[in-house]
Amino acid sequence: MSLRIVVTVKYVPDATGDRHFADDLTVDRDDVDGLLSELDEYAVEQALRISENSGDDVEVTVLTVGPEDAKDALRKALSMGADKAIHVEDDDVHGTDAIGTS
Repeated sequence: MSLRIVVTVKYVPDATGDRHFADDLTVDRDDVDGLLSELDEYAVEQALRISENSGDDVEVTVLTVGPEDAKDALRKALSMGADKAIHVEDDDVHGTDAIGTS
């Protein structure tokens, strides 16, 4: 039996950067670098540990919803050892809260 693990990850603005709001009152992501959320990085690490310690065939997939730049978070997770990545990009999600994104 094979096990498939899906880890949802978020591309977030770097907390050390100069963050401010854009004219539409959303976080201005153009003027600050982004990265894979630190907490999500831990989740990817845990999924990879499960994969390594399992005797079964395990596949780790990372999934994110976000703008074009969110691909950087997926690249980071893939470089950590994830097997697959899925990027959902939809302009209608821009500026929504967690419930809207869900």
